[in-house]
Amino acid sequence: MQSQILPSRAALVDRIALQFEYGQNLIVLLGTSGLGKSYLLETFITDKYNDFNKAFVQVGAQMTDVQLMTQLLEQSFNAPLVDHNLSLSQNYYQLAKQQQCGACLWVVDGGRHLSEELIAELELLSKNAPNVLYIMIASQSKLPFKDAVNIHLEPLNIAESKQLMGWYFTSLPYDEDPVFQTFLVEAQGNPSLLLAWQPSEQVADIVVKDKVSWRLQLLTLLLIIMLLIIGLVYKADMTQWWENANRQIDEQVLSTAITTEQAIENKPQKRVPLSSEPPAAVLQKPIQKTNNNVPAIVGSLTESTNVVEQEKPAPKPVEEKPVTKPAQTKPVTKPAQTKPQNPIVKIPSNWYLQQPEDNFVIQLLAVTQQQVGNEFIVEHKLENITNTYQTKRNGKMWWVVTTGSFVNLNEAKQALQELPAEVRKNKPFYKKISKIKQEIARVDQ
Repeated sequence: MQSQILPSRAALVDRIALQFEYGQNLIVLLGTSGLGKSYLLETFITDKYNDFNKAFVQVGAQMTDVQLMTQLLEQSFNAPLVDHNLSLSQNYYQLAKQQQCGACLWVVDGGRHLSEELIAELELLSKNAPNVLYIMIASQSKLPFKDAVNIHLEPLNIAESKQLMGWYFTSLPYDEDPVFQTFLVEAQGNPSLLLAWQPSEQVADIVVKDKVSWRLQLLTLLLIIMLLIIGLVYKADMTQWWENANRQIDEQVLSTAITTEQAIENKPQKRVPLSSEPPAAVLQKPIQKTNNNVPAIVGSLTESTNVVEQEKPAPKPVEEKPVTKPAQTKPVTKPAQTKPQNPIVKIPSNWYLQQPEDNFVIQLLAVTQQQVGNEFIVEHKLENITNTYQTKRNGKMWWVVTTGSFVNLNEAKQALQELPAEVRKNKPFYKKISKIKQEIARVDQ
């Protein structure tokens, strides 16, 4: 008896048995490759009609009609003498007269390899056999039987797909995993594709036997050749564009540079030392002339300090006004108005290690550059509700941004709906703390 069988497949086995019991002696099981026709046949012949003489034959492309006839008769009768010059039905009638055969069940896998002569012989025996004879044939396509009952083997649904994979794999990803969900959809309920899942890499090692694979390879080669030709045709244009781009960069650099002669002309005669005393030029001026020019004096002192620190020319006497020009004061105040290019967001991985393993978080973003994650948090104003951890995937460091720590999945789903619409565009999903701890441990491996 088969150890495991899905509910839909068990129901189909019972349905086939009912068809036999209600007088239908010839049944064809139809289904595409990989749906489990062979497994269902083995289950049927093992579980049903234990008191019958049973014959199970797998027909291949190299098997002849004589070989198939011999295997069916040898499994149904006791040491039969098969005459290869006679047909299957003729041999069956003679052997039935010589010995008591009893009820028989014939199961044939690979019906697409049956010849037209054998198809006619099997249909004849299903109608005119001297004793009870049930014939069940599995095929990928419809066979030219006139009175056979065709039963289609349907693909598995999502629930049974997960159940089947759970029998063969000890650990499966969570249902919310987008890679796993995509795999289930693409497998389309085909057991052979479902069992090709690779848990370590989260990819399916699927080998598709396609008769036109060489055509796909040819198309790929032609595409590569076309791209090379396009590259050669537009090589001159791309070169010109690259030269223009470099020329613009050089012009921008040169526009901000000064020559040696300019630097010599602007070089001060002597530096103004830093001291608590006012400059000599200021002391030499009469007090009555500077009573109403206090801002100019303060500006002169500030400019003198900047000259010493930045090695710029010394300021002119107080009565001159270059120090108050906007061009000299703008660099001081401009950096305070610009947005920081690299906001710093701490990565408290220890926070995750302190959380219960059964809790859930919502993963908002996963990037290979920390700056991108930091800008994402600042842009959407998520500093107070997010945490970030580091992990390693395929030899690269990743920064993962999450939010919340929820006791159950329902709380996480409710919190996801409350996130800003711009954040939800990245399709965030749920992740357990236990899995995050495993990912954090990869950093030290």
